[in-house]
Amino acid sequence: MKKSISVIGVPLDLGQERRGVDMGPSAIRYANLHERITNLGYEVADQGNVHVPTPESHRVANPKLKYLPEIVKVTSEVAELVNQEIQNGRFPIILGGDHSISIGSLAGVAKAIPKIGVIWFDAHGDMNTEDTTPSGNIHGMPLAVSLGLGHPDLLQVAGFHPKVKAENVVLVGARSIDTEERNLIKQAGITVFSMYEIDKMGMSAVMEEAIRIASKGMEGVHLSLDLDAFDPRETPGVGTPVLGGVTYREGHLAMEMLAAAQVLTSVDIVEVNPILDVENRTARVAVDMICSLLGKTVM
Repeated sequence: MKKSISVIGVPLDLGQERRGVDMGPSAIRYANLHERITNLGYEVADQGNVHVPTPESHRVANPKLKYLPEIVKVTSEVAELVNQEIQNGRFPIILGGDHSISIGSLAGVAKAIPKIGVIWFDAHGDMNTEDTTPSGNIHGMPLAVSLGLGHPDLLQVAGFHPKVKAENVVLVGARSIDTEERNLIKQAGITVFSMYEIDKMGMSAVMEEAIRIASKGMEGVHLSLDLDAFDPRETPGVGTPVLGGVTYREGHLAMEMLAAAQVLTSVDIVEVNPILDVENRTARVAVDMICSLLGKTVM
């Protein structure tokens, strides 16, 4: 793990319909992110926030791909910034915003490190396309886009596609997947550890296998951490909560195992919505998980 960290805020709320997720980066910073990372011995450079237009200032041209040009512009800027930070020897922590930011963060990582695996920690599959989406919300599409499925404008963020190979992508914590999305996941051949597997195998066995699959033959692993992967009792401040999720302790174990594996190149943290939260609890969980990822242990 690099000792120099770059924090990038992406207050993007165009990929979904519940307002407030644009304040996610501020909520996470307010939960003492900088201080707690610094206390672990890291040098932290906060790059501020990428500019994001407000929904009220733009019109939805395609109800199946809401705010497409605006999201392409923002994620392209994110990709370039993430790529630059990795090239400069820093470990990027990208703060969302909704999950459509991962189109940019993963594109930037893949541009800097072409052989990259992915662990997608999420209650949802995020494998919809324009043809399958029931909502038109692009935050349900970033994993599909990263695998080369979707609208050409989204695929060409950072100038190339696909960003990752399905055999090195692992979805962890899934428990709410659309019917047609399920078919795309099976066709793509990505590995899925739903809550059923976590309950049956235990988080330790799941993460051991997830790390093995994501890192096999790769130069590193990117983690995309959606806070709705956790049970809503742990993280109430998310836009699309689903009952029966990962517990706080299971989350720590997963992050601690990733830290011990020493394969991480980058992480994005998404879907923290302070308007829906209770006393900034979800942002505090996000910071706790980041600290475990960066090597914080009890002893």
